[in-house]
Amino acid sequence: MSKENLIGKEIKCLDHGFVRLVDVMGDDGSIVQAARVSYGAGTKTVNEDRGLIRYLMRHKHTTPFEMVEFKFHIKLPIFIARQWIRHRTANVNEYSGRYSIMKDDFYLPDLDQIRPQSENNKQGRSDETFSSEKANAIREKLGKVQKELYTEYESLLGEELARELARINLPLSNYTEWYWKIDLHNLFHFLRLRIDSHAQYEIRVYGEALAGIVKEIVPHAWQAFEDYSLNSANFSKPELNAMKKLLEGQKVEDLDLDEIGLSKREFREFQLKLEQINQ
Repeated sequence: MSKENLIGKEIKCLDHGFVRLVDVMGDDGSIVQAARVSYGAGTKTVNEDRGLIRYLMRHKHTTPFEMVEFKFHIKLPIFIARQWIRHRTANVNEYSGRYSIMKDDFYLPDLDQIRPQSENNKQGRSDETFSSEKANAIREKLGKVQKELYTEYESLLGEELARELARINLPLSNYTEWYWKIDLHNLFHFLRLRIDSHAQYEIRVYGEALAGIVKEIVPHAWQAFEDYSLNSANFSKPELNAMKKLLEGQKVEDLDLDEIGLSKREFREFQLKLEQINQ
């Protein structure tokens, strides 16, 4: 899809959210142009440009990727916005509940996303699900509280309480909106973290929407990002020591962790990397 067709196209996210590309500066050619500016060669053939972009990504020459910028209009639940804003290398202008009345839009998770706390991941939900009856009951309870709090908010506004105070009891499930502008290098960093399987489901939905736009605008850069960052694995010095032992024929279960310098937790992470290779 062309850039012209992507700009303004609204991509639905969750129940009331969206991602919309407002503007973009640059493309794959802009990355190549910036990389070649030192000797003024300009762009060459498509294959040479692709090869250069892959070289830059492979060797972590990040500055040329900063020559491409994206501006998005995004509507998202406040609890996801609080995670999102931790990525500080962007420009943000958010809808203000001090100046404007907050909208009656709240996130309610789908039934299959209403799950118990994970026993292994302290900050995530389990892969297991509740019964449909329990999930429905929880969803109804969430919706009831949201309606009650918004009714209270409207009541406080009716009593002429300042908007900046009336909003303070609204829940994190309330939707907000912002304009978010970021360069490609930092956008790739955001996506590497937020479309990872360990990221919270709700922010992954937005990450996938952003990724769909990015791969259309900069296809060569996206492919390099997938190959050298998103779907790659880095090995530490102790892990390389372990790899050497395995290549020499030693079994994983026979590795001496003290000798190769891996803690038990590091060893578990190393095993996960090996599983990724074998998939």
